[in-house]
Amino acid sequence: MNLLKQLFYPSQSTTLTVTSSHGFHLRPVAQFVATAKTFVSDIKANYGEKSVNAKAVNSLLSLNLEKENTFTLQAKGKDAQDAIEALQATFERLMQTDTALTQLSKATHSYQSSILQVESITAGIAIAPIIPYTTEASYTPNDLTLQEASKRAQEELHAQYENDTHHQALIYLAQKELLLSLTHTGDSLQTFEQRIEQEIHTLEGGKLETKRVDYLDILQHVKKHLGYHSVVTLSSEPFILLADDLLPSDITLLEQSKVQGVILKNTTTTSHTAILLRAANIPSVISTQEIEASAPIILDALASVLVLAPTPDDITQAKALKTAHKRTSNQAYSKRYEPAKTTTGIEVNVLANVTDVESAIRAKEEGASGIGLLRTEFLFKNHLPSIKEQQHAYEEIFSHFSEITVRTLDIGGDKSLPYITLPKENNPFLGIRGIRLLHTHPQMIENQLLAIFLATKEKALKIMFPMIATVEEFIEAKAFSKQVADKHNLDISHIQFGIMVEVPSTLFLIPEFNKVVDFYSIGTNDLTQYLFAIERTHPTLNVDTLSPVIFSALEKILKESTKPVSICGELASEPKAIEKLLKLGINTLSMSPKRIATLKALIRNI
Repeated sequence: MNLLKQLFYPSQSTTLTVTSSHGFHLRPVAQFVATAKTFVSDIKANYGEKSVNAKAVNSLLSLNLEKENTFTLQAKGKDAQDAIEALQATFERLMQTDTALTQLSKATHSYQSSILQVESITAGIAIAPIIPYTTEASYTPNDLTLQEASKRAQEELHAQYENDTHHQALIYLAQKELLLSLTHTGDSLQTFEQRIEQEIHTLEGGKLETKRVDYLDILQHVKKHLGYHSVVTLSSEPFILLADDLLPSDITLLEQSKVQGVILKNTTTTSHTAILLRAANIPSVISTQEIEASAPIILDALASVLVLAPTPDDITQAKALKTAHKRTSNQAYSKRYEPAKTTTGIEVNVLANVTDVESAIRAKEEGASGIGLLRTEFLFKNHLPSIKEQQHAYEEIFSHFSEITVRTLDIGGDKSLPYITLPKENNPFLGIRGIRLLHTHPQMIENQLLAIFLATKEKALKIMFPMIATVEEFIEAKAFSKQVADKHNLDISHIQFGIMVEVPSTLFLIPEFNKVVDFYSIGTNDLTQYLFAIERTHPTLNVDTLSPVIFSALEKILKESTKPVSICGELASEPKAIEKLLKLGINTLSMSPKRIATLKALIRNI
């Protein structure tokens, strides 16, 4: 809007008070900013002597707003009144839903050795030597600009959001929004690093100071794509990690290591690092005291103590407590390989949503009976994979299960590839994505299908096509698949073909689809998105995932389908939905590996 015109509109304002015990931190700030950006008016947040742009995540964070702090929101422009009303409603909702952290109850202890009092992050007990947090740095030059590296980092964060297994996906979306607010055209890496330092400095002394790790994390994401790599050095033997703090992205690496526990010096129980440590169930504590130990120590996050020089009796006691704690908390996990049968004898087939080779191995360990959704995008993220490269990855994944459903490449909408160009679209979720790539990039789909066919080695397999909207699209995709097989003299009679039910038009075509498909897999995430016309990654608009509308749609599919039906969307692992899904007749559910043991236990009690 022309600045001169803006001046003629009256200013609108409101006063807002932070009521969340966590303060006005990164996740709610990112959602608040997303709403502010939908208005053309100039919007400022005023606190004390500071006045900042309310459309920039970093600016709002710099106010360091804590519980009971009151600030003024001011808007000036033609939609100022609408902006103030919408932002006030958004803010109130964010404060109400930003629930307080449940405090861990402290157990008693009777250790013989002297103890160090600590603050617990995640309950549990670890017995292992301490190793300090160290990293190894390397640099491999490339030709990417800062803006290109930032874009790839944003895509990486979005992928983390998509593949989140801990119900903490909003952390990654908030980091993505923060990165977006910090990268400017023409910036150099040096300028960007200086800006990061400045932003961290604004947080010093406030409750949000621990959010500095989010700034450092996004800096590392960007630098990685510029060729600067920083790898955490971890022991190949069981260990307790001692660090000033960790980056949120470090937690994934720790989950794949032999870490037994974590001691942090400079964080809080509400930092994103702490949230992810809890989600990963890694026993963790906070200690501001200097710690030195050369032998195994006891980290007792149940009693909130460290035993730095334990006696043999202390070790025996800690092992017994650890076993008891595991027995209590992991009863469901211990039965993860057992069938999931309801109290009335109905057996539910619990499968896993798999995103790469590692998650396939993890799915097997977590008790999945098969793969209900293999997302193949992991092979295509950074470069166009060869047929051999794809075949090798598929073979490794297929070796772990006898029941496997592969989804062909689903690119478009919110997912892009750095090496292919799709037309710029005003509504990419309604544009070229999923099976529509068959018309824009047929060679890519042909190569993928060939790799899948070669990898099966006559093993029974299901292939499903995403974003099918009409019966004709499915017929065309299946015919294309057969042409690929015939071209290479391959027998694919052992392969079944089906569709992802995610486009609303399919709801009205089930009788026709019954004539041509072998199975249906309901992608409730996208189906919900399209039913309610609300983008599923939208930071402020929300859909009730348990809405009767969704269950009515599922009921319609099940009533009219004459072919097997499964669910591979988030609804499949929603505890409040399971009983309803079983009553509808759904007996095949596919979910993130981490949720399998818990959901199986829940099913056994229905």
